[in-house]
Order: sequence, then C-alpha cells, then structure tokens
Amino acid sequence: MRKFVILAALAASLSVAACNTVEGAGKDVSSAGAAVSDTARDAKN
Repeated sequence: MRKFVILAALAASLSVAACNTVEGAGKDVSSAGAAVSDTARDAKN
C-alpha cells in the first residue's frame, strides 16, 4: 500500500510539472508550423 501511495504522489507531481512542458512544446510546434508555411509561401511565389 505504501508503494502505491508513493507512486501516486510521484505521478501527480510529474503530471503537474508536465503542464509547463506541454505548453512550451505546443509553442515550439506552432512556431515550426509557421516557419514551414512561410517557406512554402515563398517557394510558391
């Protein structure tokens, strides 16, 4: 039972910490998508 409580606490803390990481990753992916779109637009013209 004690191992379960420790694992649950660890999982909860990691999931809370991951929120900032996921937000940052989303911004990175958005920036990369914008760069690809701009490059495609430039190549088309």
